[in-house]
Amino acid sequence: MAEKSEGLSAQEREAVKERAAELRAEQKAGKSREAGEKAIREAIDAMRSDDREIAEGIGRVVARVAPQLVPKTWYGFPAYTDAAGKVVVFFKPAAKYESRYATIGFEEAAQLDDGDMWVTSFAILAWTPDTEQTVTEYIRTAAG
Repeated sequence: MAEKSEGLSAQEREAVKERAAELRAEQKAGKSREAGEKAIREAIDAMRSDDREIAEGIGRVVARVAPQLVPKTWYGFPAYTDAAGKVVVFFKPAAKYESRYATIGFEEAAQLDDGDMWVTSFAILAWTPDTEQTVTEYIRTAAG
């Protein structure tokens, strides 16, 4: 017999609290690039080293190939938005939900449409030159 769900997990409840705090902070500080960079830096600094390395790599790629994207945190994740404030790409660290891998994800604002089916997220085990090349190609495309 399947166990009855008790609702959100502790990690999910924490993510909801983080999102509410992010929205309050954005309202207070404004939705500026500087405020977003500060929030992302704090989120990345709090990560364990393997997740931090990947998050920093993604941040460098965004800065290099899609500087028009604006940094912010989104449910505690480093994320990058388009001019309309829509999340294009985000990073979910493995430790966040005790997962075996970190994830780079692309939201609906990403320009990845490719026929009837396309990738919206990837598992990342390590930041390597090959990983960086693949991430660069996807971010460049996603940012339009």
